Amino acid sequence: MKLTDPKQIRALLARHGFRFSKAMGQNFLIADWVPQNIADAAGLDPACGVVEIGPGIGSLTVELARRAGRVAAIELDRSLLPILAETLAGCPNVQVVQGDVIKLDLAALVAEQFDGLPVHACANLPYNITTPVVSKLLECGLFGSITVMVQREVARRICAPPDSPDRGAFSLFCQYHAQCELLFDVGPECFLPAPKVTSSVVRLLPHQAPPVDVAPQALFPVVRAAFAQRRKTLLNALSAVYAPRFSKDQLRQILAVCGLDESVRGERLSLERFACLAKHLEQT
Repeated sequence: MKLTDPKQIRALLARHGFRFSKAMGQNFLIADWVPQNIADAAGLDPACGVVEIGPGIGSLTVELARRAGRVAAIELDRSLLPILAETLAGCPNVQVVQGDVIKLDLAALVAEQFDGLPVHACANLPYNITTPVVSKLLECGLFGSITVMVQREVARRICAPPDSPDRGAFSLFCQYHAQCELLFDVGPECFLPAPKVTSSVVRLLPHQAPPVDVAPQALFPVVRAAFAQRRKTLLNALSAVYAPRFSKDQLRQILAVCGLDESVRGERLSLERFACLAKHLEQT
C-alpha cells in the first residue's frame, strides 16, 4: 500500500470507518517526498531510536522505521489504532503507543522502549498543540535531535534571528534550548484534506550546555516581560512588569550597562543581551 496515494488513503479510511477530526488537526500527507525528507533530515541510523508524535496513518512512521533501529509512535486518536495495525504490519521495529504526548512521561517511555539507545524525535504536529509539544520535547532533555513539521508562521518564529518581526518569547525559549534550523516548506497541496496554511519543517539540535550563563528562571521572566506588549520600548515594557521594584532610572542604568538604548524593543535583542539584563535585574 502506498500511504501517500489519495485513492488508497480514502479506501483505507473508508474500510475502517474513519472520519477526520478538525479538533485533532488531522491532515495526512499525500506527497511521498515529504516524509522521506523529514526522515532524512532527522539523521537516523539503525543504532538509534525515534519517538514519533502523531503518526496518523503511518506515512512518516514507515520512513522512520526504514532508517532507525526502533520507533515508538505516540497516537492520541484510538480510531487510528486499527489503521496503524494494518499499515505498519510490515514494520516489526515499530511500537504504537496510545496516549496524549502532553500527559505522557516521556522519560519512562524512552527508558522502556529504547534500552539505552540514543533517541531522536520526529513529528507532523497539529497546529493547535505545537507550542506545548515543542516545549516539552526541548525541556525533557531526552533527544539528540527534534525534527518537526509545524505551521510556517510558527517555524519562522522558532528560528527568528534578532531584529526579525517574527521574533518573540517562544523564539528565545527555543534558541536557549537548541540550535534551530528552518529546512523546507510544505504546501497545502501535500495534504489530505488540504489545510488553509503552508507548513514548514524545522530541525532543533539541543545544546549540550546552556548557551548563556544565567538560570532559565531568571532569564525567561525578562524575555516574557519584553514581549508582553510588543509596541512598547524595552524600557517601558520592563517598567510595566518590574515596578515598583525598579524605578525607570534604575532600569535605564541596567540597559546602559548591557549596552542597550532605552528606545530599543525586545525583538532587537540577542539571547546574550537578555542574559545580561537578567543577571543585572537579579543582582540589583
